[in-house]
Amino acid sequence: MSARTLDEKMTIKQVIADLKVAPATFYRWRQLGKAPRSIKLPNGDVRIRRSEYERWLAEREDAA
Repeated sequence: MSARTLDEKMTIKQVIADLKVAPATFYRWRQLGKAPRSIKLPNGDVRIRRSEYERWLAEREDAA
């Protein structure tokens, strides 16, 4: 994976689609502090770095 791909910013909609979970589930994880770290933009939109998402997934795999 190139550095640019790892630094890509994903929307919550993209993350939810990739995980195949309900939006309510993902937002609950965010409230509980169990979702991947995110970036809140000045307009209120939220993005998640692909590298952070991949790191977060790897942690879940180790915990399984």
